[in-house]
Order: sequence, then C-alpha cells, then structure tokens
Amino acid sequence: MSDNTRSEALQSQYLTVNLAHEEYGIDILAVREIRGWTPVTRIPQAPHYVLGVLNLRGAIVPVIDMRLRFGLEREAYGTTTVTVIITVAGRNFGVVVDAVSDVLDVTADAIRPVPDMGTTVDTEYLKGLTAAGERMVLLLDVDKLLQPHDAQMLEAALPAASDVKAVA
Repeated sequence: MSDNTRSEALQSQYLTVNLAHEEYGIDILAVREIRGWTPVTRIPQAPHYVLGVLNLRGAIVPVIDMRLRFGLEREAYGTTTVTVIITVAGRNFGVVVDAVSDVLDVTADAIRPVPDMGTTVDTEYLKGLTAAGERMVLLLDVDKLLQPHDAQMLEAALPAASDVKAVA
C-alpha cells in the first residue's frame, strides 16, 4: 500500500458545528440527520442539560443542549440553531448547537491531544483537536456526551413524558 493510499485510508470526516464562538467536530459516521430547532417535550427530573424528547418518525429521541452540557450559558435559539441527531451504541439522541458549519476531512496524524487549558469545555468530552486553515476544531467524543446513567434515567422517565407539553 502506498503512503498516499495509507493516508487516505486513515482519513475521517467530521461535521463541524459552532457553539459559543468555538468550532467542534462530530464524527460524520455518528451523524444521522440535521434538523432545524423545534420544541421538545420535557421529561420530569431529567438532568438540567436534557431539554426533553422529540418524536423522530415514531422513535422517541432525547435531546440535550450542548451549551448546558458543557456548563455554558443558555442562549435564545435563533434561525441557525439546529438539532443534530447522533447515534451512539445503537441509541439515537439529539444535540442542540448554535449552527452547523461544514464537513471537514481529517487524517489521523492531523489530530492532536487536547491541552488542559484554553477551552470552555471539560476535556473529558473531547478526543483531540485539529487545524482547519487558520482555525482550530475541537473533536468531540460523542460516546461521552450522554452518560449511561443518564440514558437509563431517560428510559425510565419516557412513559411520564407523554403527558407533558412541548416547550421552546
């Protein structure tokens, strides 16, 4: 295998999204769809960053606000606010971000370790960073966004969500 072919084989694509003036990459293989923001149905006693659930063609999908998940201030949702539907370990969930940017091709050797300083996000949710021209893109570890105990709590709370009104 030539060096060029080997490099292409180690290349991944990331959907880049904006959040609080920083750019994040989500592995494109985990992304199922991108939806404009729509109100969700609240779930009683859910963690503060879980906005609620939405009905995605008959499937109930939990939705988390990435700003709240990362300990940032919540901002009013605007015309660029989107929900990115992600599949992790066979489970769909939505993440609300400020905007979607583009798709970025990243080779494995272009991913650098995350330094412990200078980011607004706890590094536990990051698997690395990469340069894209003049900007830096933080690569998210989507497996860590929805913790197993959160998923179990949501499963238990879903029957109660059927009687709760949708919220913006």
